[in-house]
This record gives sequence, structure tokens and C-alpha cells, in this order.
Amino acid sequence: MRLAGIGLNQCRVFPKGEVMSLDANGERSSGGQLRQSLRMWDLVPLSVSSVGPLFSVTATGGVMAAQAGWWTLPAIAVLAVPFVVSSFVFRLLNRHFPHAGASYHWSARILGRRASHYQAWILILAYFLSIPPIAIPASAYTLALVAPHSEASPGLQMAVTLLWIIVAAVPLLLGAKPTARITQVFFCVEMASLMAFGALGVLNWHRISVPIHFGNPPIGGILIVAVIAATILDGWEIDSYAAEESQRPRHHPGVGGIIGAFGALLFYAVLYPLVLGETPMHLLANSTDPLAVWSHRLIPGEPWAILLPILLSTAGGLWLTSFILIRALYAMGRERLIPSSFGKLNRHDVPHVATLAALGLTVVVVGLQLFVSSLSSFFNLVLSSAGFFLLAEFFMDSLTATVFLTTGHKRLPDVQLQPHSHRLLTVGAIFSSIFMGALLVTFFIYGPKAIGGGVDQTVAILIVLGVAFAWWTGRRPSSTFHFTGTDVLREPNRRDDGVEGLAHEVAAKARR
Repeated sequence: MRLAGIGLNQCRVFPKGEVMSLDANGERSSGGQLRQSLRMWDLVPLSVSSVGPLFSVTATGGVMAAQAGWWTLPAIAVLAVPFVVSSFVFRLLNRHFPHAGASYHWSARILGRRASHYQAWILILAYFLSIPPIAIPASAYTLALVAPHSEASPGLQMAVTLLWIIVAAVPLLLGAKPTARITQVFFCVEMASLMAFGALGVLNWHRISVPIHFGNPPIGGILIVAVIAATILDGWEIDSYAAEESQRPRHHPGVGGIIGAFGALLFYAVLYPLVLGETPMHLLANSTDPLAVWSHRLIPGEPWAILLPILLSTAGGLWLTSFILIRALYAMGRERLIPSSFGKLNRHDVPHVATLAALGLTVVVVGLQLFVSSLSSFFNLVLSSAGFFLLAEFFMDSLTATVFLTTGHKRLPDVQLQPHSHRLLTVGAIFSSIFMGALLVTFFIYGPKAIGGGVDQTVAILIVLGVAFAWWTGRRPSSTFHFTGTDVLREPNRRDDGVEGLAHEVAAKARR
């Protein structure tokens, strides 16, 4: 049973009869709400920085070079197609269903609650498994910068990692606006570094370039690179999870993501050919820091020149990846899929419980990796599956979009008033679903060869645990939360009032 709004108030009924009362802005009348403070120029740096171009190349370049060599470039280019399609899909879904839970909320609105609960599990795995592999390198790059010739003990590595997690917690606990402001500073430094190294690479091509040799395509290696590439092509979707904090939630979220997706491709289109073309392949293959190897050939004896921007890129990726997970956990807590405490806000209108839980669990995982040798290999195996679950998350988004574009879109009130379709986007969503689904299947064939024995069983167990999670959350009294998506046109923290505000409210209700 669902009750429509009466006047400016809305009610929603839980499966077991509990009523959630919402105010005119679509929020719980008894609690706070996320602050709508982000403008377009906040969302774009968030989307681009969340990709972390320098960190992504450093973290994955060595593995990609070892698996596919020069075939890394076409593998990334092919996977980029469904990811670019996804950015336009996210734009469309944001216009209709802006929400802090983004992906899993879209699934609830289009596929139903059961599918949504399972996608919530995949979303949690995708983004949480991406955080420790960012936190640990942040420590390593810091130590390499300040003490390049010393070997750090596990205790020192843990202390520096903990320091970076605390640094990440500061903007996250202060709110979306401070997070965006700090990110903009890091973004400017990273962009300046990218342009400087790109220019140096082009100018030095004649001096240090190496022969280009593709050879026979290593099919298994290319497929593994395509899955790994999911970890370097994601992140731009952060503006979807910031939708409830955008001043224009039905217009801006999604646009920043499109710019972020194309921006990431532009950076990789410049960086990867230069790195591969100016560094011998045997030096890159399985290197833990391929950008440092390349920069040494460009400017010998000055490792800080590349380490500093890599560190800033890594730090930004740490709190921005956490931002996505935190907003998703907040939305789930608000709807009581998980304990309702995750839906609480502090005095800065920030989901502090979700923030502390996500970062606190990261500290635990990092500590076990560094200090418990018997568990280190296990956690390395689990965290190596982040690319698989990121790809699975986008696969489910593409599937949701396919169903929406083929059956649900035409039933929307505004579409019935002004009939239109998105044929090209529909074809793209179908293609993305098939392509990503095929990659997920091939992971079980080639994954153990590239990552290590047991990774396929580990992933399979985590997939099955999602069924248990969906069953557990399905037994909890919960309700899908609808955010109206009303624009803020005047002050950042205040909604319009008077006739203009009422007009926007009526328009928002009509769109629903």
C-alpha cells in the first residue's frame, strides 16, 4: 500500500504497517537531511578526481603491462565504450530518480526491492574492497617521499596509513562542501602535473622512445586487463551519489559524471601511450610504480616530482571512494536495510556513523593485512576482486537501465504527456549489459591465472553471500525513500520560498 501526498506532506507505509512521515522536501519530518550545497563546479572536480588518473596508472599499469603489453591500450579502449554509455545512462536515471543511494535505489524503483537488496550487497563490496588498496599505497608513497632509502616496518606503515585515514575523515565529517573544496585543490595540482608530464613526454619522445611491438594478442591477458580497467574507469559516478547534496539534483548530477568519464579517457589516452612508448616493457611489467620508472627516464634523480602528485591523487581517491560508499550506506540506513544508525546525521548534516564505520573497518582490514601474515594473502585475494565487483555493479546498472528504457520509461507521466524515446541509449544499455556480463563470466576462466588460485572461489562465495544479505534485508521492515529533487536557486543551504518555491515544488511532484 502506498499513500499519495496530501497538500505538501507525503507519507510512506512500511511493509509491517509503520508509516514514514516526510516533509515538503521529501525528508523525514523528525530528522535532518543532507545539505544541498554542491554546484556544478563542485561536482565536476569530484567526478574527475575520484577517477584518480595518476594513482590509477600507478596502481594498475604494472599488472596490465605484464598481462597484455601493448594490447593494454585496445583493452582499455574497448571497455571504455560501455563505461561511457553508462555515464549517459546515469545522467538519464539521475534526472528521473535523484537519490543518495543512486544505483541500488534505481534498481528498487525499476526492478523491485529484491533485486535492489542484492545490488546493495554488490555496491558495498565494490566500493569497500576499493578502499584498502588505496589506503595502503597512500602510506607507501608517503614513506617513499620522505624516507626514500629506508625500509619501513609494518608498524610504521600502519601508523602512516592510519594518519591518511584520519586525514580523509576530516573533510568527510565536515560535509560535502568542504570535501569538494579540498578536492579542488588536489585536483588543480594533479591536472597541472598531468599536463607537465604529458608535455615532457612528448618533447622527449625522440630521445627515450622504445620500439612498439604488439605481437600476437594474449586473449586471456586482454580479458583480465579489461576487468582490471574497471578500477581505473570508475569513480566519475560520484556525482550520482551526491545527488541529494546538489543544488540542482535533477540537472547537475550525471553531467559531472559524463565530463569525468571523458576526462579520464583523455588522460589515459595521453599517459598510457607515453609510458608504454618511452619505457622498456620488461621494466614496466609487474612494476609496483610504473610512473616512477617512466619519470626517472624523463627527469633522472627527481623522484619527488612524480611521487608528490601521485600521493595527492591517491589521497583524493581515498576520501572520494569512501564518499560513494558512505552515501550508499546512509541511504540504506535511512531505509532500514541495514541498522538505522547508518542513516543518522551529525550537526554538519553528514552521515557520521556511516563514515566512521566505513573508515574504521578499513583500519581493521589494513591492520590484519600488515600484521597477521596468515591472513595477508587471503585479504590480498579478496581485495583483488574489487575490479570484478565494480564491473558487476555497472553490469547491474546497465541491466536496470535496459529494463527502464524498454518498459518503464514510457509509463512515466511526463513521457505520456510528451511521448519520446531514447533509442540510441537503449541500444547502448543492451550492448553494455551483454558486454559486461560476458566479461564477468570470463573472469572465472582467466582470473586464477592472473591473480592467483582461489580468487574464483572467493568471488563465488561473496556472490552467494549476497543472496543471504538480500534475504536478511528482505526480512527487515523497510521502505523505498523518494527524494523530490527540488532545486535550490538562491542561498546554498536554504530552499526557495514564496511563489517561486511553490512552483518548483509543484513541478517536482509532476515529474514524479
